[in-house]
Amino acid sequence: MQDDTGEVMELDLERLLLGSSRTFALAIPQLPRPTRDEVTLAYLLFRVADTFEDAASWPRQRRIEALATFEMLLAGPSEEETARVAAGWAAEVPCEQPGYRDLLVRLPQVLEVFFALSPAAVELIRAHTLRTARGMAGFVARTDETGELRLRDLADLHAYCYVVAGIVGELLTELFLLGRPALALAAAYLRERSRAFGEGLQLVNILKDSTADAAQGRRYLPPEVPRAEVLALARANLCAASEYVLALQRAGAERGLVAFTALPVELARATLDRVEAAGPGAKISRAEVYAIVQGMNRALDRGEPVLAALLAGARPPQ
Repeated sequence: MQDDTGEVMELDLERLLLGSSRTFALAIPQLPRPTRDEVTLAYLLFRVADTFEDAASWPRQRRIEALATFEMLLAGPSEEETARVAAGWAAEVPCEQPGYRDLLVRLPQVLEVFFALSPAAVELIRAHTLRTARGMAGFVARTDETGELRLRDLADLHAYCYVVAGIVGELLTELFLLGRPALALAAAYLRERSRAFGEGLQLVNILKDSTADAAQGRRYLPPEVPRAEVLALARANLCAASEYVLALQRAGAERGLVAFTALPVELARATLDRVEAAGPGAKISRAEVYAIVQGMNRALDRGEPVLAALLAGARPPQ
């Protein structure tokens, strides 16, 4: 659905985003259009898949079937079929967050706006969302009869983070490169770090939420892997993410692209510091978030490199 300027209409996407995310609801509005619309819709579609993966109180097979049905919806069935399926999900899926249920209620409209994006963007988002949905189904298939998932080792954790977040980093990179020939020289460098960009953010969330996740049957931290090893992996991935952001900035990407990528990385770094010091469940305050946003904006206003706290370990492209 587009207005007469060709710009994608909001259709309450901002409200749906705010109900589904904190960090990305702060970051996505920084993006220039059409990338802002593409990333918003991609995030919402990934959130739908994530809702089924997280529905631990549902029988395992029901969750797998929901992910398969979601794949079918991404192929563009009739409006009637989409509305029927979405209404059933909204009534049945166990959602802790009211915003997730609201997203399922509005899924027919979300898909309508999604299919109105450029054909290139639709194909990129659909292909990457399908990869994530299928990967999630594989991990759901490994849950026990109580819905509990236990990751075995660091390689298993790495594979899980790739499915739920590394693919997101790859998709974002392709959307950033779409229609921006000026970024072509940095493309290979960005693609090399796109997976770590997404996985680093996911690892920080896993460390922060490990106690709450375990209570709900999601044991993402392998018991035989020292927590310090996971912390080190998260820091290494955030370092690669900072290299990614710096490469975008040096390649002359729009301010919005740099801000969108820098903000989650800086928030993740601060959160990781807090979790390492205070343990799972620790969070940074609203005042700290505000200070990080203001510091990032000051660096951008002055034309200075962002992510100053992480740049010591970053290697900019030569």
